[in-house]
Amino acid sequence: MSEFKNLIDGQWVGGASISRNINPSDTADIVGEYAQADAAQARQAVQAARAAFKSWSVSTPQLRFDVLDRAGSTILARKEELGRLLAREEGKTLPEAIGEVGRAAQIFKFFAGEALRIGGELVPSVRPGLTVEMTREPLGVIGMITPWNFPIAIPAWKIAPALAYGNTVVIKPADLVPGCTWEIARILVESGLPAGVLNLVMGRGSVVGEALVGSSDVDAISFTGSVATGRAIGAKCFAAGQKVQLEMGGKNPMVVVDDADLNVAVEACLNGAFYSTGQRCTASSRLIVTDGIHDRFVAALTEKMRALRVGHALAADTQIGPVVDAKQLKQDLDYIEIARSEGGTVVGGEQVKRDTEGFFLAPALVTGTTNAMRINREEVFGPVASVIRVKDYDEALATANDTEFGLSTGICTTSLKYASHFKRHAQAGMVMVNAATAGVDYHVPFGGRKGSSYGPREQGTYAREFYTTVKTAYINAG
Repeated sequence: MSEFKNLIDGQWVGGASISRNINPSDTADIVGEYAQADAAQARQAVQAARAAFKSWSVSTPQLRFDVLDRAGSTILARKEELGRLLAREEGKTLPEAIGEVGRAAQIFKFFAGEALRIGGELVPSVRPGLTVEMTREPLGVIGMITPWNFPIAIPAWKIAPALAYGNTVVIKPADLVPGCTWEIARILVESGLPAGVLNLVMGRGSVVGEALVGSSDVDAISFTGSVATGRAIGAKCFAAGQKVQLEMGGKNPMVVVDDADLNVAVEACLNGAFYSTGQRCTASSRLIVTDGIHDRFVAALTEKMRALRVGHALAADTQIGPVVDAKQLKQDLDYIEIARSEGGTVVGGEQVKRDTEGFFLAPALVTGTTNAMRINREEVFGPVASVIRVKDYDEALATANDTEFGLSTGICTTSLKYASHFKRHAQAGMVMVNAATAGVDYHVPFGGRKGSSYGPREQGTYAREFYTTVKTAYINAG
């Protein structure tokens, strides 16, 4: 089996060791062997990015457009192949995986256009004879640490804006899923990206991540991952003077009020809670349901959930793929037992056997819970949702906001009054009305509040707030 190497200063180089990329649908299937960089190689990558910044930061918008647009076109042309790779290494069903690849392509094409739209302002000064010019310039070297649950979309929405605005990049993908990021790196090289502008260093966060966070040669860190890791990174970045962007956890509520369309509510919660095996930071893991619809909703959702087909990610009839690995499976099962021990009633949540050895888990619905239970306070990150019964809309809103997180939230209602009030008073970065909490467009901002996010938003035109710095220049024409 050939080794997939790191990319440092335009060269593909081996690492200090290798790691096997294992298919969670079939643990006998080795996706590939990927080089593991050491700290010295990570520092070499940073130096390469620093050297390349001098020319890339002043490159023409047309050059940046051409590279990113070609990369987007290539990803789109290869979406079936790359989708299969994504499904093998992460466990998303093949249709979901292909959809994620398509989103990555759209992100590259969007930011290709952004390279041409970097604007500024020219205003008169309050002092005679002076004009004031405000422009945006690239930050410098961006260190990126990406998670395993969106192996191609999240690297894309970090890499594309960084390059579009003239920065250089050192990226460390999640150790579980290096394959898709490796393919992005290769595609960018083939699309004409100069050596050193993008550097890929695969390996452990404790080794490669540590070499990026706190480095005086890295100007900013963009991280997506767990709350504990994000907070530790944030503290180190602050101490080192690095700009930092953190996307962390969620315990997202979906409110279902008495006047909701039952079918709409059930479909939104089924999608939001269980699709992508619940392994989304935007998953609706707390279902807050008012008295009048509670019993009908639980019965209908349970029936739909039990009918979901769990299996190999590449199987045509699979609706829910495997959990990503043994560690995550154990965490999911542990939380299901915690919910039982706290007095919740669990439907589903059993390990599932299939023809191949994999990490298969039936979706679980926990009823009879309160918002004080651990199952409603801590992020599970699996196909597990709990139901909280409340009296009315006011109690539902208060319960939805009673969390340390604030990424995504939703409401199912036919009332314009409730929908309008909820949009304004929900304490989250993203609000969905009669739609799943998971799933956002590529051209609009992504991010949350409270413990879910820190720093400027990702995606869309708002990405420039992180990847650029503002310069104010005064001109005396006298």
